[in-house]
Amino acid sequence: MASPRLETFCCPNRDASTEFVINFQPLFFSGICIGSAGVSLVFSILQMLPKRRSYRRLGQYPLPKPASSSRILFIISVCDILGCAGIIVRSSIWLGLPDLISGISDASSTDVWPEVFCVGSAMWIQLFFSASFWWTFCYAVDVYLVVKRSAGLSTIVLYHMITWGLAVLLCVEGVAMLYYPSISSCENGLQHAVPHYITTYAPLLLVIIVNPILFARTVSAVTSLLKGRQGIYTENERRLGTEIKIRFFKIMLVFMICWLPNIINESLLFYLEMQADIKAGHLKNVRNATLITWFIMGILNPMQGFLNTLAFHGWTGFDVDLSFRPQRELAWDSASTSAAATGSYNPVVGSTLHFQSHVQEAKKNMAANGQQPSDAISVLSEGSESSTIEIHISSELRDYEDVDADVGESWENSTQQ
Repeated sequence: MASPRLETFCCPNRDASTEFVINFQPLFFSGICIGSAGVSLVFSILQMLPKRRSYRRLGQYPLPKPASSSRILFIISVCDILGCAGIIVRSSIWLGLPDLISGISDASSTDVWPEVFCVGSAMWIQLFFSASFWWTFCYAVDVYLVVKRSAGLSTIVLYHMITWGLAVLLCVEGVAMLYYPSISSCENGLQHAVPHYITTYAPLLLVIIVNPILFARTVSAVTSLLKGRQGIYTENERRLGTEIKIRFFKIMLVFMICWLPNIINESLLFYLEMQADIKAGHLKNVRNATLITWFIMGILNPMQGFLNTLAFHGWTGFDVDLSFRPQRELAWDSASTSAAATGSYNPVVGSTLHFQSHVQEAKKNMAANGQQPSDAISVLSEGSESSTIEIHISSELRDYEDVDADVGESWENSTQQ
């Protein structure tokens, strides 16, 4: 699991509350962390692999590069996987090399490897989960800007600078202040550890507070966009808007489930730290609640990787396709790409929102609205039972080389269920 208590434990003169949770059933807790992280890592990778019978296989057509929002979703999953890998390594060493772990608490020991392992593994876990928080925030910003037609592929470079720069800066700054003047002689007291906890939980709280606001504004903008296309708000547009809301709700639900226990647990631990004796009888319920949330964190924190892929794309199945196909670029999120230009299709300048529907339904809707094939909506058959309907929103300001589909994949998933 990911907690600033992991770094605090590396100090031989750690506080009593950290000692309390870390040393309570450490072998059982490490086993839980390995199991949860292992399941999340395996299924996250499985979700990311291409499938034979799914929307990711588009036959013979080469696929353009995915849009920035789709790349962000991929990077979030990679960060989660690397964070899970760190949890597995740390917990495995904890189980397999107890002598190494006991050396962390020995201030008189001259062996530096226990401290190196403790600090290195804790920083690895914090760095990649912190980066995952920043990328989740950037995803909310990106989908909003794309709907407002103010972002494109060029912004992905800016996102990389922001997320990795802030993640590394805050991680190093927090750890440096925590271990001042040295790891073997950390300062006592709560004050010196506060900056470390702030740098750890700042991006988490940012996602919890700001992302729902950005998602709500995005949904509102998409609704206005759909109404503005034809001046009416049909059942299809209403269903698409509902699916977008559900998708954003799933993303925030996964985030809250996986990380809200951390905030509760940290609050309880800070309360215990302010007590003269954490073993006092009147604090029994607080100690029990602290231990319960501690073990919940060990289960839910690593599971974010797998649960995120479910929120992003739904269950993609076990039918993995590892065959190599030349002249074709694999797309992480097929809904974020447009079909290749052929003789029967000319791309339209502007951003694009994709959603999935059947060809027959699309044709019927086009006929009912008096639309012709040359209108903004075009149905592109990809050799499967369904097709991708592209709603082209003309833009005189930008010339997009690819399209954004994150707001439309929720429609795609709903039709597959």
